[in-house]
Amino acid sequence: MSGNKPLAALGLMSGTSLDGVDVALLDTDGERVASFGPARAFPYPEDFRARLRAVLGRESGTGVDDVGREMTLLHARAVADLLAANGLAASAIDIIGFSGHTVVHRPQAAKTVQIGDGALLAAAAAIPVIADFRSRDVAEGGQGAPLAPLFHAALAGGLEKPLAVLNLGGVANVTWIGEGGRILAFDTGPGNALLDDWMVKTAGRAYDADGSWAASGEVDRGVVAAWLADDYFQRAPPKSLDRDDFCAEG
Repeated sequence: MSGNKPLAALGLMSGTSLDGVDVALLDTDGERVASFGPARAFPYPEDFRARLRAVLGRESGTGVDDVGREMTLLHARAVADLLAANGLAASAIDIIGFSGHTVVHRPQAAKTVQIGDGALLAAAAAIPVIADFRSRDVAEGGQGAPLAPLFHAALAGGLEKPLAVLNLGGVANVTWIGEGGRILAFDTGPGNALLDDWMVKTAGRAYDADGSWAASGEVDRGVVAAWLADDYFQRAPPKSLDRDDFCAEG
C-alpha cells in the first residue's frame, strides 16, 4: 500500500452501453485495493434509457439538463439501495466516485462532456462526491479515457508482469501493465454500444442476449476491411474513441 489510510470508496459507473448504474464498494488508498465490499448493478428503466440515448452527442439543449438530473437521482437511489441491502449507513462511506455519463467525447478537439450533477448527488446521498474525472485531463492534452487502467493496475499488483487486460465495454479498450508500474492504455475500437444500438433499431431489444443474433449471422468482410482501413488503427496511443465513432449512420 502507499502509506495513505485506505478509504471506504463507493464507485459508480454509467457505461456507454446504457444498461444502468454499476455500484461497487472497496477500501483503497488510491493505488492498491485493500478489500472488496458489496457490488450490484441497477438496470435503467426502459423509458429513461430511451431519454438518455436521445441526448447522446449533445452538449446542451432541450432535455439534456433534465436527463442529467434524472440520471443523478437514479445514482443516488442505487447508492441508497446498496447501503440498505448491506446494513450500511452513509456515514460508513468516505467518498463516492461519480463519472457521470459521457455524451460527447472528442479529445482531438479538446472536448469531453459528461452529464450528471456531483453536488446534487452529494446532497442526496449525504456522502462527499468526486466527479468530472475527464475534463481536466483533456484540457491538459490528454485523452480523458479509458478510465479503467489504474484500477486494472491495482488489481494486478501481485501478478507476474507484463500482462494485458482487455475490456469489452461499450467501447473496447486494452491496458498493458509492465514492470515498475509502467502502463499503456487506449481504446482499441468500437464495442458493445453499436451492437446494442443496432439491436434497438432492428429488433426492438436492448441487447443481443447470449449473442444469439450475432451467432446466426455471417461476417461482412468488406465492412470490416473498410473499418480497419480507418487511420485510427494506424495512430499510436494514447488515443480514445467516442461511443458513436464507426457508427454506420455517422
